[in-house]
Amino acid sequence: MPWKETTTMEQKIEFICEWRTGKYTITELCKNFEISRPTAYKLINRFEKQGFEGLKEQSRTPKEHPNATKENIVDGILKLKKKHPRWGAKKINKLLFNDFTENEIPSVVTVHNILKRHGLVCPQKRLRRVKPVYPIFDPKVCNEVWSADYKGKFLMGNKVYCHPLTIADSKSRFLFTAKGHYKETLKYAKAEFTKVFRKYGIPKQLHTDNGSPFGSVRAIQRFTQLSYWFIELGIIPVFSDPAHPEQNGRHERMHRDLKAACAKPSAYDLKAQQRRLNHFVKEYNHIRPHEALGMETPASMHNFSSRPFPEKIPNFDYNSNLKILKVTQNGAIRWKSYYWVYLTAALKGKYVGIEDLGNGIWKVFYRDVFLGFFNETQLRNKEKSIRLETNLV
Repeated sequence: MPWKETTTMEQKIEFICEWRTGKYTITELCKNFEISRPTAYKLINRFEKQGFEGLKEQSRTPKEHPNATKENIVDGILKLKKKHPRWGAKKINKLLFNDFTENEIPSVVTVHNILKRHGLVCPQKRLRRVKPVYPIFDPKVCNEVWSADYKGKFLMGNKVYCHPLTIADSKSRFLFTAKGHYKETLKYAKAEFTKVFRKYGIPKQLHTDNGSPFGSVRAIQRFTQLSYWFIELGIIPVFSDPAHPEQNGRHERMHRDLKAACAKPSAYDLKAQQRRLNHFVKEYNHIRPHEALGMETPASMHNFSSRPFPEKIPNFDYNSNLKILKVTQNGAIRWKSYYWVYLTAALKGKYVGIEDLGNGIWKVFYRDVFLGFFNETQLRNKEKSIRLETNLV
């Protein structure tokens, strides 16, 4: 029976973790995960050679293609390029007709790709796509990345919903808090994060999903008002891909334990429910052995962050080569007196830095975090505004 499609990567990681404990035979693991022995040995071999990266789906493209360009033609292309270093693929393709038949000569695109593969193409200067910052999926030390989420709401005995906010360290699995809220709001979340930051310090990254108040798929870089507060504290907000909760699998696994311990059944009201959540946090951190930690407890593995929580947001000085503009109450910046470039209402009252890239293209930052581009040549109508684009090619 094949891997379940919806949780393939999560099951592979769980299989490797079970195998590394040494408590189970390959036969037992194959039976438990419903896979064949060849599949199991293939995963183990990939993990030993490449680590967890080797568990990802690999390309099935054949290493050799029957229509590949012949070696003698490739050599001819390289010799012509060496003789005429300033000539491009079109001219070299034309010269090939002097030495080869029409059926043997590859297309201009193929000639270009051959030259590029051998490092003989000088790329034209153009704007490159800005790579997003991805979560650190396999942190090496504590406080490198924390995970946070609102565990799915559930009804309490008084027929009111409880929304537990959970924050944990991804390396040690130490659970900082499980705080029950009536609603998933910025005010409640920020208050609990502040409490945790004051006690334990701040991480390098904070990994969340795309739900409110953490992120929004419709916002610039998915940043919300809470995200910009993290940035001001020196924390990089990072997100799972939409509809991919398995990318934060450690946190989701903890949520299953929390649900079983605190929501089946739930308490009568929020005060009683919070006592259950507090008991779960204490047991999870200090008593319950964790297999991924070698049967140690999260509390025995966790260290406090060396980065203290700043009670006052530190000032930020932009580089002198940037234009500094204030985001107005409508979430836009005024450009050349009467044009508007819309950013986000979450930044109103804040200052952003604008970098000139030439040809009318400008790059926008909030503090040291990239937000997007805009093209001032698109500013034709004084009555309309344009929006940032995260990529320009």
